[in-house]
Amino acid sequence: MRKDGARLALPLFDPRHDPGPDFAALVSRDAARTVPTSGDGSLGAQVPHGTTIAALRFAGGVVIAGDRRATEGNFIANRTIEKVFPADRFSGVGIAGAAGPAVEMVRIFQVQLEHYEKVEGKALSLEGKANQLAQMIRQNLPLAMQGLVVMPLFAGWDAERSEGRIFTFDVAGGRYEEVAYYAIGSGGRDARATLKLGWRPGLDEAGAVHLAVQALYEAAQEDAATGGPDALRGIFPVVAVIDREGYRRIDDARLEEIAVELDQAVRERGARR
Repeated sequence: MRKDGARLALPLFDPRHDPGPDFAALVSRDAARTVPTSGDGSLGAQVPHGTTIAALRFAGGVVIAGDRRATEGNFIANRTIEKVFPADRFSGVGIAGAAGPAVEMVRIFQVQLEHYEKVEGKALSLEGKANQLAQMIRQNLPLAMQGLVVMPLFAGWDAERSEGRIFTFDVAGGRYEEVAYYAIGSGGRDARATLKLGWRPGLDEAGAVHLAVQALYEAAQEDAATGGPDALRGIFPVVAVIDREGYRRIDDARLEEIAVELDQAVRERGARR
């Protein structure tokens, strides 16, 4: 009993509303402030939206990368937003769509994975993590139908298979695995075209990081909602490598070198015209 005399309520449920082992349903029921709630259907164009995310496999793992721009209609809402996050030590998630609900979903996803590990004493399998994320997207469907679409791209190291894997999702929570690469967001089509031309089996880590940055660079040339490397402001994409050693972010100095190479290649192509 607390000092004010009030009893601390226990999370008891009647049989009709028991969330069972579903952690997201439990949080939604008892801590509604931490999950997206229903809007009035008019916010879709007024909230910042994140855009292009790309991921590709290489011989020793997987690379996931995201640009740094968020937009509100025709306006740039934020030049430095981060859209790629570690989900746990061996997986990462990139987000496109309504930025606020997407970031909140990632935070809950991180807590859910940590909660599972503490309760079970072991980490969830990579496919299990993808299934959990699919379930959370499915729960966001009412908001998605009002314009607040959240679209993640999930990648990680599968310790059982000793390989990197990539999972994509549709707005209804359908889960799909990609064989080699994928990109989502408004610049996803252009990024996928670059990945398709550059990806090859046996690609090494350095080549995969270069190709991921190139995919975002080329997408930014065609899609106004995608931000390219901005050397003037010192803004570069968020690029992470996930392999048997875990999740690690590539430092900006290396990304700046790649951006300079890409700029030089464009200048040389222009000089030949």
